This record gives sequence, C-alpha cells and structure tokens, in this order.
Amino acid sequence: MPRVGFIGLGNMGSGMAANLVKAGHEVRAFDLSEDALVRAEQNGCTRAASAVEAVEDAEAVVTMLPAGKHVREVYETSILGTAPSSAILMDCSTIDVATAREVIGKAEAADYRMADAPVSGGIAAAEAGTLTFMVGGNDKAFAAARPFLEQMGKTVIHAGGPGAGQAAKICNNMLLGASMAETCETFVLAQKLGLDPQTFFDIAAKASGQCWSMTTYCPLPGVGPVTPADRDYEGGFAAALMLKDLKLAMEAAESVNAYTPMGAEAETLYARFAERGGAGKDFSAIIKMIDDSWTAR
Repeated sequence: MPRVGFIGLGNMGSGMAANLVKAGHEVRAFDLSEDALVRAEQNGCTRAASAVEAVEDAEAVVTMLPAGKHVREVYETSILGTAPSSAILMDCSTIDVATAREVIGKAEAADYRMADAPVSGGIAAAEAGTLTFMVGGNDKAFAAARPFLEQMGKTVIHAGGPGAGQAAKICNNMLLGASMAETCETFVLAQKLGLDPQTFFDIAAKASGQCWSMTTYCPLPGVGPVTPADRDYEGGFAAALMLKDLKLAMEAAESVNAYTPMGAEAETLYARFAERGGAGKDFSAIIKMIDDSWTAR
C-alpha cells in the first residue's frame, strides 16, 4: 500500500490518520504536539521528527492544519520540493478560498497534483471514517485523491476546480451556523410560550420547519437523538471553530460582493458567545446565551 505523509494530528486529523493505517497504509505522521504524536503512534502511525521527514518518499500527503497561514507555510517550506512530484497532495484543512487557490497554484507550477478537501462530520465521523469530503481541484487531482479520501470518509464529492472545496465548506457551515442559531431561538420561544420541548420537537420534525440542526443535532438535552447537549455540550464541533468558519464565509462574501445578512448575524452571535466563555463548548451551546439574552429582556 502507498506510504502516506500526514501533517496535523488534532482532534480531526488523529482519527483520519488512524483510518489510513486501518486501510493498510504506512502513515508517517507529524505534529507540533507531543501528545498528538504519542496518540498517533498508539494508532499505528510512524512518528516523523519533522514535516519534511513525514513527506519524504511519500506517495500521498494529507495536511489538516488550523488556518491558511499554516497551510501556506508548511507547503512552501516542507512539502513542495521535498515530497516526490508524483505524490498526490491533499489539504483537508478549512481555510480561505484565496489561500487554497494560491497554494494549489504553486503546487501545480511545481508539477504536483493537489486538491483542497475540507471535511464535514466532526470528531466522531473522523474516528469512524464517515466524513464527507468536499473536493476542489482538476480532474486528475481528484482522481488521485479520491481513493485516499474514501478510506477516511463515506462521501467524496468533486465540487469543482481549485478552491471549490473550501467554497463549498464555508457555504455549508454558514448555513449550519445560522440554522442552529435559529433552532436555539425557536426552542427558547417555544418553551416560553408553554410548549413542551419534546412535543414541539415531534411536531416540527414532521412539519415545514424541519432542519438538520433540530432533528439530528437538537440543542436541548433529552430531546431527539443523543447530541453534545446531552453531554453538557462537550465534544462535537466547538463554537470557536464555527466562528472561524463564519468569519471565512464573511470574508468570502465581501470578496465577491455577496449580501449575507443571516450569515453576518450568526457571526456576531457566535463572536459574542465566544467572548462570554463559550468558545470551547459545542456550537449548539449557543442556546444558553440566547436563553439568557431572552430572559434579560
């Protein structure tokens, strides 16, 4: 099986790298965190001393990094010119569209195939290998990346050319952030009007207001399927990450002169929630702030 270099072993990257090992790959992994490296070794990865060492002789490279500046730096200083030009490069980070296109452009100029392939599904899906990948890149890059992505996810969709994966991801998460805020607002209102939360859930789940944020990821404990709300909003998708994605969406909207009032309001709400100490909680925990704000009225 091909050797894979994997850089970025956070909550998402750890599970993704482990699934590549399960698929039979030799995975050489690197992260700045010692704890992350220990966990990767426990999952069957081989520890690399640096990003350069991780990608030497690799047939595929996967990066999962916090922001565009980190992606640009690691590709410019450690991957391009070090990994064999025959390797397929896959950046699974969620970053701005412009940086994704810039890095892919530099990779293609150096005769590499590269795809941007951000993910949806959260930590549980990363560990279970059931992620959804939204992939940007030319047809050859997508064809080369697809077998590796399928070993880490259940759905792999070619969104278009370079940067299209990032565009799809930030649009999806803008919709998710806004719909979750409205779901939280609606449940608060329903309770204050005297409706039982489970009864309202049962009604809305079969009515025109049905949405994923309610039926699959309900922000109230004990209502609907088990969600982070049932674990005091621990785990899941951190509010800080939702805020990051909303900021990326607003930057993208400004760059193309798109009017996104609901997305902008969602960004404002999540920024306020993070400032009030909610950054590390699941993004559905914003219901606590909405409930407080409503009560304060």
